[in-house]
Amino acid sequence: MYIIAGLGNPGRQYENTRHNIGFDVIETLAAQEHVEVLEKKHRALIGKGVVAGEKCILAKPQTFMNLSGESVRELVDYYKADPAGELIVVSDDVSLAPGQIRIRKKGSAGGHNGLKNLIQQLGSDSFIRVRIGVGEQPPQYDLADYVLGRFTGEERARMNRAAERAADAIRAIIAQGPDKAMNDFNGKE
Repeated sequence: MYIIAGLGNPGRQYENTRHNIGFDVIETLAAQEHVEVLEKKHRALIGKGVVAGEKCILAKPQTFMNLSGESVRELVDYYKADPAGELIVVSDDVSLAPGQIRIRKKGSAGGHNGLKNLIQQLGSDSFIRVRIGVGEQPPQYDLADYVLGRFTGEERARMNRAAERAADAIRAIIAQGPDKAMNDFNGKE
């Protein structure tokens, strides 16, 4: 069983922000796979379904970004999942061009507080991550203000396409393994 967790912040005020692209990907994948992500469990909204022939839990942690790891750890513990092979985490990345995807099997948090908390909670940086580029913060912008800012209309269209590609990447990870998915999706828009 896979746990697919998209990182973001709960609440209407954070909808359509750069930091919530992880939630957007979960919503896109859920719609494509006919999974309702409505059940409140483990401090997350979750839905159970089948993705690429495998049972999956789709999750949107409700602990706010900086404490995402607490909810994800509860999910991993409850479902007895192996984080290194059965956990896929989707997050935003300011060091990637808007819409660009980067899949990794392990690595640092790269300055992302949600991933930092997740690594701390799991006690390991070995879990599959799908990072979606939201672009670099403009000069004179505070990073927090930038990632909590909303996409423009043109950016939103690009990010919707990125969310669809990320959903395809998640299916590829499950069906063909992360190495093949990395070859097929990394760096492409």
